[in-house]
Amino acid sequence: MDRIEGQIEERGHWGSKAEFLLAVAGNVIGLGNVWRFPYLCYKYGGGAFLIPYLVFVVTCGVPLFLLETSMGQYTQEGGITCWHRLCPLAEGIGYAGQLILLYSCMYYIVILSWALFYLISSFSSQLPWASCDNTWNTDDCVNLAAKNLTLNRTTLINSTPAATEFWERRVLSLSGGIEEIGRINWEILLCLIAMWVICYFCIWKGVKSTGKVVYFTATFPYVMLLVLLIRGLTLPGALQGIVFYLYPEPARLFDPQVWLEAGAQILFSYSVSVGTLTVLASYNKYNNNCYRDSLWLCVLNSCTSLVAGFAVFSVLGFMAQEQGIPIAEVAESGPGLAFIAYPQAVAMMPLPQLWAVCFFIMIILLGLDTQFVSMEAVTTSVMDLFPMILRREGRREIFILLFCLTCFLGQFIMVTEGGIYVFQLFDYYACNGACVLFLSVFESLVMGWIFGAERMFDIIEDMTKSRPNYIFMLCWKYLTPLVSVVSFVCSMVEYTPLTFNRWYVYPDWAYALGWLLALSSIVLVPGWALGQLFAGKGSLKQRWRHLCSPDPELPLTCKQRAEMKETTFTAEMEDLVRANID
Repeated sequence: MDRIEGQIEERGHWGSKAEFLLAVAGNVIGLGNVWRFPYLCYKYGGGAFLIPYLVFVVTCGVPLFLLETSMGQYTQEGGITCWHRLCPLAEGIGYAGQLILLYSCMYYIVILSWALFYLISSFSSQLPWASCDNTWNTDDCVNLAAKNLTLNRTTLINSTPAATEFWERRVLSLSGGIEEIGRINWEILLCLIAMWVICYFCIWKGVKSTGKVVYFTATFPYVMLLVLLIRGLTLPGALQGIVFYLYPEPARLFDPQVWLEAGAQILFSYSVSVGTLTVLASYNKYNNNCYRDSLWLCVLNSCTSLVAGFAVFSVLGFMAQEQGIPIAEVAESGPGLAFIAYPQAVAMMPLPQLWAVCFFIMIILLGLDTQFVSMEAVTTSVMDLFPMILRREGRREIFILLFCLTCFLGQFIMVTEGGIYVFQLFDYYACNGACVLFLSVFESLVMGWIFGAERMFDIIEDMTKSRPNYIFMLCWKYLTPLVSVVSFVCSMVEYTPLTFNRWYVYPDWAYALGWLLALSSIVLVPGWALGQLFAGKGSLKQRWRHLCSPDPELPLTCKQRAEMKETTFTAEMEDLVRANID
């Protein structure tokens, strides 16, 4: 038996504090900071959008960020087993979070394959999205980057920009709908394979390899962002774009959709409620100051989003001025910004290949560490569930390889002609804000009331030697669950079915599939709790008490040790007094 146990590998720790900080920064600072936050800010009231954004930062983002990093550092466990040790009744939250991460791993890397294809295309003598002389172009194609081009509104309505045709007809080979899956796009498939190979070798040795890779993947995007920011601010029309980005519209604050979008952006941008932060913090040493780390990482995340907006809208302002049209007509979000609007703007600049290469390197690196850290979170959580089987020499590498192959085969359909429609289903339903909001409600309720916010405060104080601000206790017990519940209900009330390009309506079976993906994670939370209650032994009250009790093997805080000594001393004194009386 001793010989078998001796073969189990140590879980390990980060090589340095910098590795942890860079890994978390690389995970939480991703594509959403560049292509989602700036667009939301302009669309929902400019500078006024920062008010609901900051409200959600204070009530949900930072409190949950601190809570999850503290949970991981205290238990030294992954996203599932940490719940088993803190509150077995809530273990379904861990399973649900890992399922959402699994869905994310399956579709998020497709974006990186598109970006890699654009990066390779950027090395051509003429950018392929900057001309209408290619085999994929139609008679309606118009090259907006052409010099001395005279445009009017009628021309724009009746034509298709070259960048749009490159995206839809060359990269996606877009079919007529999800019913028409069509052929495999072999070039995108090869790019996808390349990205999976890179991600595999980034995490195959665990934190030993991840901790070294993030020194590059988490820092170099900032170099690219700075370069693009300086270039954008020096373009004509940049000021117009920035004013459009931040001009406040206070009236929009009365629109519930503005608050919903702000809440969803915070939850995704901060990567809370899905277990990623718990896993990353679990590789810290017990006495790391996770309280200070969490505050600074949250500040870095939000500041990056704000600065990225200047880089994006300065370029969109330039493009609008060059075309002589309002910025609202060129502003895009998501893939539309990264693969149509920005490449189109780059094509209008001097040295377009240089700026295209810089932009797509930044996009790839921003998404890369988000992808491989999510993979690390899932694999670590599963390995912590089965340490006797998976934590043996050579088995981690095999398990990660099988995980990559499973995700790759599952996403194969996304690189077909109808793949973008499946991609949108995953993005809109499987990983949507409502699922994460649902988890955040129960996470804060369980840790605030069942495990105990006061106990969590003692744990953080014991680990960091500093007691958190009292506002965090108020958030965990009241504000975070209240805000999350209201946002979840509103998101259900305000639900609108998914469409593609504002014209394609999915068939009913596709919507049913989307809801199945969304509910697959949500039902795990109550389903696990009810299953454990029914499967347990004893009375219902005994089962409830057992499932709400933390693992007695968890580390004791200084306060708990002092209380135990006092209890032991009191008991010994009582025994001594009783013995003397006898």
